[in-house]
Amino acid sequence: MDNNICHTSYKYKICVSGAAETNHCGINAFNLAEELGREIVRHDAVLVDGATTGFPYWAAKGAKKEGGIVIGFSPAKTEKEHIERYQLPTDFHDVIVYTGFEYSGRNLILTRSSDAVVIGCGRMGTLNEFTIAFEDKKPIGILVGDWETDEILKTLIEKSHRAEEMKDKIVYSSSPKELLDKLVEIIKKEKGRNNH
Repeated sequence: MDNNICHTSYKYKICVSGAAETNHCGINAFNLAEELGREIVRHDAVLVDGATTGFPYWAAKGAKKEGGIVIGFSPAKTEKEHIERYQLPTDFHDVIVYTGFEYSGRNLILTRSSDAVVIGCGRMGTLNEFTIAFEDKKPIGILVGDWETDEILKTLIEKSHRAEEMKDKIVYSSSPKELLDKLVEIIKKEKGRNNH
């Protein structure tokens, strides 16, 4: 075994959920997404995403720039379908799992494969991933930005009649570092409960 090889132990899998098409996200969205990806790696985590464009793509780019690992879950059943039919990228990913389950099935596998979900600027697909994570009582980090997603989610949570049971599992911040600091603390508590 070569002792010169640097080994990093990744402790967590954190999903980044956000819009594939980002015209409505504001001018700072890509910078925030990239910094979010960097912070995920700095917090000893693997970034998991939907192997897509837009907000998650920029987060994946940030994670790779930081030397991290990115795993994507594609709606397609093959790489060819991923590229040709869905017109999705393959760069900035170490592994892409071709689920063959279209977007809704992919979203379920994506969120269930993660220890926590971070929600950035998004639309209907992002809300779908949020509701899956919410129903599964996963730790959720909501990145606050120049978009409506965070406000929509606050309203959904308040009107869900289950805000009380999720209050210790959902955190908000406009700072990727602060968001990950808070989220990792929740993950640690969750993993502590699950390790008997």
